[in-house]
Amino acid sequence: QVLLMESGGGFVQPGGSLRLSCAASEFTLDYYAIGWFRQAPGKEREGVSCISSSGGRTNYADSVKGRFTISRDNAKNTVYLQMNGLKPEDTAVYYCAAKIRRFGGCPTLHIQYDYWGQGTRVTVSS
Repeated sequence: QVLLMESGGGFVQPGGSLRLSCAASEFTLDYYAIGWFRQAPGKEREGVSCISSSGGRTNYADSVKGRFTISRDNAKNTVYLQMNGLKPEDTAVYYCAAKIRRFGGCPTLHIQYDYWGQGTRVTVSS
């Protein structure tokens, strides 16, 4: 069973930063593409960023380009989402998801992912 756990969410003022982590237990993430998604109250889940299994390919939603950075440390079995310049509209529950994909890029649609974490809440407010 693929188990993912997000951490690092919290409350931050506009312009602040947070780093989210997505860690896996019971299996290695080496062959998995990882996506970060978010869902705000009353809104649909949307893609934020994704990274290929090798880490060589990444993708970002237009709304976060230049502010968020996705990375992975396979030795630590963890994927990160560094979020800088946070805005109130970034407020949401953030989820990481995994899709086994040894080669190629990362899927950008949530329906393409097979395994999900429980989410971590991010609140950006003054």
